[in-house]
Amino acid sequence: MTHITLPEEKTRQLPFYLAMEEYVAREMDLDDCFFIWQVKPTVIFGRNQLMESEVNTDYCHAHGIETYRRKSGGGCVYADMGNLMLSYVTKDEHVNLTFNRYINLVVLALFRMGIEAKATGRNDILIDGRKVSGNAFYHIPGKSIVHGTLLYDTNMEHMVGSITPGDEKLRSKGVASVRQHITLLKDHTRFGLEEVKASLLRQICDEEVCLDTHAVERIEEMSQIYFTDHFIHGRNPRYSVTRRGRIEGVGTFEVCMEMRNGIIKDLDITGDFLLTGDLEDGIITPLRGKALTTEDLEHALKEDLGDIIPRLHGHQLIHILLSE
Repeated sequence: MTHITLPEEKTRQLPFYLAMEEYVAREMDLDDCFFIWQVKPTVIFGRNQLMESEVNTDYCHAHGIETYRRKSGGGCVYADMGNLMLSYVTKDEHVNLTFNRYINLVVLALFRMGIEAKATGRNDILIDGRKVSGNAFYHIPGKSIVHGTLLYDTNMEHMVGSITPGDEKLRSKGVASVRQHITLLKDHTRFGLEEVKASLLRQICDEEVCLDTHAVERIEEMSQIYFTDHFIHGRNPRYSVTRRGRIEGVGTFEVCMEMRNGIIKDLDITGDFLLTGDLEDGIITPLRGKALTTEDLEHALKEDLGDIIPRLHGHQLIHILLSE
């Protein structure tokens, strides 16, 4: 595994590191690459999420927390300097194999530090049944990218306040609730954050490549898309019909449809599901022009949609589309 480093050690804004993943994937002919990064307080929401529904923007503005959309699916994440952010780039395009290899590498590295971590759930890493790492995936032609968090000593109040809207009383209850479901690495090891970081790199990587200044300049150029209003806010047209639902092991869905005489003229699908294929070509386009009936929907969608959204079946999405 190749450890990718930068010529200058400094904390950059999150879009730089997302663009760095893309640069490594598109421009470097290496089989497997890995790097660790950190950011100042930031909220990152998934490719298919509505910012207005997921982020408490008032709280973020008041506390200097930056907000960005990423190109991978999954849910909303809060990160700060108490987090380690992990990036893995590989030539392997098989979703399950890529996830399993990456997560098992991290779990094994933690285990060798004396931390009894386990891979389980929707691509999560748990300690004592509580989440310490969440991960998301996307691919470009010929390469796959997995990135995720590793909670060491994050600010729990900011985590709850920036993602979950509500007043101070609700936030205080929210912190207690979140603490029941997640855990911090510092509570399971004597190692400091920098020692954990060094140990991960030592165990996962066996060689190092440092990017040059030209590469850094190119990455900075590539990162500019993440700052644009169009990318951050996405397209939020008005629709006449909205359906919502949650599929166990897959994620939450919100489907907004423009209907005319019982026909789906247009639609948008948002949620915290992981995305590993082309949502537009694989699901949205086939549904346009179809009647909102079981027969038409079953004819439009293939039964196994797992190549687009892992573990999703056509009948599960149809159930949401037809729900009232």
